[in-house]
Amino acid sequence: MDLIIFVQQLINGLVLGSIYGLIAVGYTMVYGIIGMINFAHGEIYMISAYLTAVFLALLATLGIQSVPLVLLLVLLLTTLFTALYGWSIERVAYRPLRSSTRLAPLISAIGMTLVLQNYVRLGQGAKSQGVPPLIEGHFRLFLTGSDQFVQITYIQCLIIVAALLGMSLLTYLMQKTTLGRSCRATQQDRIMAGLLGVNTDRIISTVFVLGSAMAAIAGVLVSLNYGSFDFHIGFVTGIKAFTAAVLGGIGSLPGAMLGGLILGLSESFFSGFVNTDYKDVFAFSILVLVLIFKPSGLLGVPEVEKV
Repeated sequence: MDLIIFVQQLINGLVLGSIYGLIAVGYTMVYGIIGMINFAHGEIYMISAYLTAVFLALLATLGIQSVPLVLLLVLLLTTLFTALYGWSIERVAYRPLRSSTRLAPLISAIGMTLVLQNYVRLGQGAKSQGVPPLIEGHFRLFLTGSDQFVQITYIQCLIIVAALLGMSLLTYLMQKTTLGRSCRATQQDRIMAGLLGVNTDRIISTVFVLGSAMAAIAGVLVSLNYGSFDFHIGFVTGIKAFTAAVLGGIGSLPGAMLGGLILGLSESFFSGFVNTDYKDVFAFSILVLVLIFKPSGLLGVPEVEKV
């Protein structure tokens, strides 16, 4: 029985950690480029959940019933529109304040969070919204000589695969392409990168777009997995994803995914074996312990002060 619970919580933790990792990538990419935290990123995730419901309803109205086609179109459309929101946030809340004090963009991002929350609340209402199950079915693994089993749904498998593919694609993009080299140059020295011909404004906007796209993928899959959401989900999930980014080493793409997996697994195992009510306390306690002994995070590199 304990083995069944352990494996089931392991699966649940991997799914939850994959969600945190997908969202945490947005935090770590923005911080890596401009050294600022985009606290409105959680609301981008929230907006993608609402867009998922809107596009599902639109495709149903148009009579499109093929599940693979619907899933592909919803994913593409939601990612596109969510990326536009990310681009707009950079232009409105960050770019005008880029040369200001470090506190000004932080306050601007918090203000943008409140604007997006109330924008959605006024437009869609304060009640919880829902989407119909699009992908049904599951895999079951039975113990030998027993009727006990471990279960993982198709949508949970899709979440884990999407996280792995998304992280692999971003890592390749940053390490092997011209865009990646421009991003790394902007991260190391924005002024020098500009002098060498890199359009740093465009690179920063692109990073916001990529981070928002990853949050959109998470928003679509999580909405299809749980079936319900409201205008508050971005705050709680965003805080946990930010925690995952810090835990793994903010500024490191692999660190964001690692931090998400550690956070998800710790919450899942604590809920399954100890107490659900205090799972967040346990998760944040891990963060505190890691930062005490490794302030830059698990995979983070200590910041070198330039003189």
